[in-house]
Amino acid sequence: MSLLAIDWVSVGVKTGQFILSFSILVVLHELGHFIPARWFKCRVEKFYLFFNPWFSLWKKQKGETEYGIGWVPFGGFVKIAGMIDESMDKEQMKTPPQPWEFRSKPAWQRLIIMIGGVVVNVLLAIVIFIGITWVWGEENLPVKNLKYGVYTDSLARSMGIKDGDNIVAIDGRTIENFGTLESEIVLKEAKQLQVVREGQTINLPVPDGFMKKIIKNKKFSGLVYPRYPVLVDSVSKTADFRKDKLLKGDKLIALNNQPFEFYHEFDKLKKGYMDSVVNLTVLRGADTVTVSVKVNSKGSIGFFAVSPLVLFGTVTKEYTFFESIPIGFNRCWETLNRYVTGLKQLFTGKVAASDSLGSVISIGNTFPGVWDWEKFWTLTGIFSIILAFMNILPIPALDGGHALFTLYEMVSGRKPSDKFMEYAQMAGMILLLGLMAYALGLDFWRLFK
Repeated sequence: MSLLAIDWVSVGVKTGQFILSFSILVVLHELGHFIPARWFKCRVEKFYLFFNPWFSLWKKQKGETEYGIGWVPFGGFVKIAGMIDESMDKEQMKTPPQPWEFRSKPAWQRLIIMIGGVVVNVLLAIVIFIGITWVWGEENLPVKNLKYGVYTDSLARSMGIKDGDNIVAIDGRTIENFGTLESEIVLKEAKQLQVVREGQTINLPVPDGFMKKIIKNKKFSGLVYPRYPVLVDSVSKTADFRKDKLLKGDKLIALNNQPFEFYHEFDKLKKGYMDSVVNLTVLRGADTVTVSVKVNSKGSIGFFAVSPLVLFGTVTKEYTFFESIPIGFNRCWETLNRYVTGLKQLFTGKVAASDSLGSVISIGNTFPGVWDWEKFWTLTGIFSIILAFMNILPIPALDGGHALFTLYEMVSGRKPSDKFMEYAQMAGMILLLGLMAYALGLDFWRLFK
């Protein structure tokens, strides 16, 4: 992988969105612990965005709490006096319990403090999805509008889908929005696709092991693509024309006398002429003209084609604020359901951990290379509900682990010993750090393989 090939502007935009998104998620999650802790008169010693081993980027003491920003962007924490947490402050636990300490509070108060972060993340996701629906509505590309059908890659062709097909249903369920096609196939574990081919409806069975191949090949959002002609929308100032030039509305039909009909065919052709001058055959109104232009080292000619969203037309449904509320709840539930389904497929072996796990690098790469507020808030909402689910898992060192031990105490009347809690916290931290290291290693392997 060449460092020269990296688009550093895009990387910077992705990084900025990632930092802002996770700062919002972490700060609000920790506030979910901080606020009930203060309500129940617990002393909160530290409130940190990101972790701060050895030193902090910034810190300030205000009252009894030290507020700060760490330098390891893997989360954040609040340190509540008298609680065995990631700080592993054993000295404090050797002294008798004090009234302001977490361990001296009733079990029901400790439980509320523990699950506060998860509750806040769920509420945040719901609020975000309500806001997105209210502000931007729902934009769909109807499958029926794809007048040229789809084009496929080798993976789609291996199950019988052909260029020009239009996938209209999955297991008998009609697909209205092209944008949900791949996720429907994967998350609903499709058994059969219905495609329209030359006016005829054909049933195509989904082969065994196909879901695993989709995940492994990162085709979750790119198994099939719309076919569309090459129409010029705008021309870049950096385009290097040698004879004539492209104009808005031009339709490209050949490159060096090699005819093509659709954009993906044109894209494949021009990549064979990098750093070369080519002749484009162009339909301009009723005339056919030839335009000479140099293809740059990245295989680009310097124009933007009319997108299929514009060409075929999307349908945007707008909602009032009150109409957005149930839709926001539903989107939150659907997001959680998709994530749980993905985990189920992971643990049942339908997808491989090495293909689906990722660290902060993978998470950062999900953000677009240009700043898009709708996508930013959509991803923030998705990550908020995922963060809530992950934290409520009954694993020591996570909120769910602490909540489980507290529930045990409430039911049995016996509180786990401090020594047991120390060992459980240590085991949970080792497990989580090991998983994080494994995921980070996978990302580096993918980057440089």
